[in-house]
Amino acid sequence: MQLFTVEQANRTLPLVVKIVEDVVRQHRRWRDAILELDLAASAATTDENRARTESLEQEVLALAREIDGYQRELEELGIQLKDRRLGLVDFPSEMAGRRVLLCWRLGEPEVQFWHEADAGYAARQPLFPALVG
Repeated sequence: MQLFTVEQANRTLPLVVKIVEDVVRQHRRWRDAILELDLAASAATTDENRARTESLEQEVLALAREIDGYQRELEELGIQLKDRRLGLVDFPSEMAGRRVLLCWRLGEPEVQFWHEADAGYAARQPLFPALVG
């Protein structure tokens, strides 16, 4: 498993931002398509409605495959996608001799947070406490 320093994680951000923007945008489209599919499926009494339902099912599957592809791209870089809706990723790292995760969310200018490997987003802490708050 690749371990990232803060500097290495920040150097990957231009590429990561592009991939994560695609993830978030396509996830939003996927959620919208799921809602539309639910509505169409509940009204699928005519041939036209059934055709619309089948079309939406194909769209949902295609979007899911596309998002999975983006996730694989991140994984190939050694980065973990944690939340498709928020655009949240973790970079495996090491701090004081123990494994931790550097945490970044779409919209943040750089990697500024970390959390224990067994903790999540809610437990993230600033890398440089004096700069936050």
